[in-house]
Amino acid sequence: MKNLNGKVAVITGATSGMGLETAKSLLAQGARVVLTGRSKEKLEKLEGQLEGEYLLVQADAASTADSKKLVEKTVEAFGKIDILFLNAGIFEALPIGSLTEDSYQRIFDINVKGPIFMVNEAVHALNEGASVIFNTSVTNMKGMPGVSVYGGSKAAVRSVVRTLAAELAPRGIRVNAISPGPIDTPIWTKTNMEAEQIQGFAAGVSQQVPLGRFGQSREIADVVTFIASDAASFITGVEIPVDGGMAQV
Repeated sequence: MKNLNGKVAVITGATSGMGLETAKSLLAQGARVVLTGRSKEKLEKLEGQLEGEYLLVQADAASTADSKKLVEKTVEAFGKIDILFLNAGIFEALPIGSLTEDSYQRIFDINVKGPIFMVNEAVHALNEGASVIFNTSVTNMKGMPGVSVYGGSKAAVRSVVRTLAAELAPRGIRVNAISPGPIDTPIWTKTNMEAEQIQGFAAGVSQQVPLGRFGQSREIADVVTFIASDAASFITGVEIPVDGGMAQV
């Protein structure tokens, strides 16, 4: 049974990892999906590779102009938006003493400004009863050395979720967050760390996860699909940890 038949979903940062797996999951449930990403090349590689009705739109998550264009293209193609998964984000390890204003601005532009202004542009296109889902992180609940700016950006997003859940509730729009722990995605190859640093960081993080492993993108996709569905119709304002128990045990 396809639980999302007729629904229209928009996913930012959808060319790989959690975003792409979520797109596949939503498509499998009958949703029409708009996938976005900064890379034209990565989007082109997806053409014809997915099953279902979808649209590929090049958009920079930090650009308000691109967010406006994305909403316009979605409405033009599908009419309205029922599911908005604000997944795009970047991770950088920046110990205190090595921070720069450029790195701070880059992280907050993509991780905070981007999703807030995406909702700002999309709010009038959201159907009554729509589901908005932010991607936060275990780092907004658990202190981890070297990620003060990244963790701060995700904590800001968690606060936004509470506010928007209250603000949009009169329209029946639910606003929630998923909080991934360490997930095996391409984000690890896009950080500012060298390969050896990544391996050391990953090994240390794995030891903090009670289940003893990194999560998989499909495990995030399954939870997002649930939150997007009517099965979660009485859930709003929450952050659901998908972290192998890392911030819970």
